[in-house]
Amino acid sequence: MRNLSKILESHPVNASAACRIDCGGTLDIKTFYYPLRHLSPCTFNIALNLKTKVRLRPYEPGVVKVSSQGFESEVHPADSAPFDSPLGLMFAVAAYFGVEGLHIDIISESPTRSALGGSSSAVVALMGALSMTLGGRINQEKTVLAAHAIEEAVAGMPCGLQDHLAAAYGGVHAWYWPSDPTDPPFRGREVLAKADYETLEKHLLVAYCGVPHKSGDINREWIHQFVTGHKRHLWAEIVTTTKTFVKALSVKDWASAVHAMNREVEIRREITPYVFDEVGESLLDSALSHNCGARFAGAGGGGCLWALGLEKDIENLRPLWEDILFRREDAALLEAEIDPRGLEVL
Repeated sequence: MRNLSKILESHPVNASAACRIDCGGTLDIKTFYYPLRHLSPCTFNIALNLKTKVRLRPYEPGVVKVSSQGFESEVHPADSAPFDSPLGLMFAVAAYFGVEGLHIDIISESPTRSALGGSSSAVVALMGALSMTLGGRINQEKTVLAAHAIEEAVAGMPCGLQDHLAAAYGGVHAWYWPSDPTDPPFRGREVLAKADYETLEKHLLVAYCGVPHKSGDINREWIHQFVTGHKRHLWAEIVTTTKTFVKALSVKDWASAVHAMNREVEIRREITPYVFDEVGESLLDSALSHNCGARFAGAGGGGCLWALGLEKDIENLRPLWEDILFRREDAALLEAEIDPRGLEVL
C-alpha cells in the first residue's frame, strides 16, 4: 500500500466528472448487445453540467476515509475495507490503486441516487484523481474501462458502460457496442457539435421526482426477462427506435426525435409497467399532452425524468412540470446545461 498523506498535504487533488440523461440504456450491457449485434445497437446520452466532484485530502496512515453527501462517512483500514458497504465502491477503487492515508470527499451537484449515473461519475472522477496523484497521465479510455470493470465486479451483476463514457468524455454522443469480443469495447459518435449545445438546451427539461431511484431491481428484471427469452423481441424494437432517435436528433428533427423517444418509453413500459412512480406518471402525461417526449433517466424507478420538444412546447411545459414537482418535497427542475468536458482533474 502506498501512503498518500504526505503527497496530499502539499498537493491536494480535485477532480470532477459529468452525470447524464439517456435513451437506449441497457443496450450497453453485454447480455443485450451480443445477441442483438446484427442490429448494431447503440445508446445515446447527454452529459450534464451537474458534476460529481472528488477531493483528495491527507488522512491517517494505513486508513482510508470516504465522505459523500447523503451517506454516513466511512473509515476503514486500507487492507480490509468492505466493498459491499454504501460507499464500498470507492474503497474498491482505492484498493485497485493500492493507496492509504487519504480522505476521499465526494460532492454531488445532482441529487443523491437520481438515476443520472452519479455513482459511475464518482468512480471516474476518483480514478482520474488518483491517477494524477500517482504521477500518471489521464487516459480517458483506460479510465472508463477500469472504472466499469471495478463497478461491475463490486455490483456482482452485469453493468453498462454508458455512464462511465458520459462521465469521462462529456458532450452529446451515440455509443455503439461491439459485435465481437475482439472488437474495441465501444465506438462513440458525436451526435451534435459543441456549437449546437446552446440550441439543444432550449429543447430540454430535466426534473428530479423527489425520490431516489431503485434501478437495480428494474435492471435485474430486464436481464432476467431477456435471458429467459420473455419479451426479447421488444428489445430489438428498442434498438431500432433508439437509432431512429439518434438520426433525427443529429439533424435537429425535433418532432421525429420526440416520436422515437416516446415509442422507446412505450416499449419499456410494455416490458416493465412500473418504471414511473406517481409523480413520474404526471410528468409524462403532461409532456405527451404538450407534444413533447419524456423519458426516465437510467432504468427509472424514481430519480429523474427528462423532456424533449420544440422550444415553444418546452416553454409551455416548464410551468406545468414546476407545478407537479412543487407537490412533492425535494422534487425540482434541474439545470439542463450540457457539459462538453467530461473528466477534469486539477
